Amino acid sequence: QVQLVESGGGLVQAGGSLRLSCAASGRTSSYVMGWFRQAPGKEREFVAAINWSGGITRYADSVKGRFTISRGNAENTMYLQMDSLKPEDTAVYYCQTGPNIATLGAHGYWGQGTQVTVSS
Repeated sequence: QVQLVESGGGLVQAGGSLRLSCAASGRTSSYVMGWFRQAPGKEREFVAAINWSGGITRYADSVKGRFTISRGNAENTMYLQMDSLKPEDTAVYYCQTGPNIATLGAHGYWGQGTQVTVSS
């Protein structure tokens, strides 16, 4: 089994910031960790990913320059610093793990997510 725990969401005004946290445990490779989000009525989409050392990161075009992904000092932890938030960033945010970006979440487990709501 894999346990994924997200936290840090909340309600913020447009232009504000939030920092999300993720802790992963169980039978999973955390060589790569990443964030996904799902807005009401929309498909879940990729947001950002980071490798084990933090030396390689990937971002969706919609968040480039505004969001920063990082690994924590504790093993299998990760953060997402979200700045200059927009109403279209409103979604439930989920973290994932995997041996590479292409297989993030391939184990099939998802956490409860953390709700981010950006008001205009």
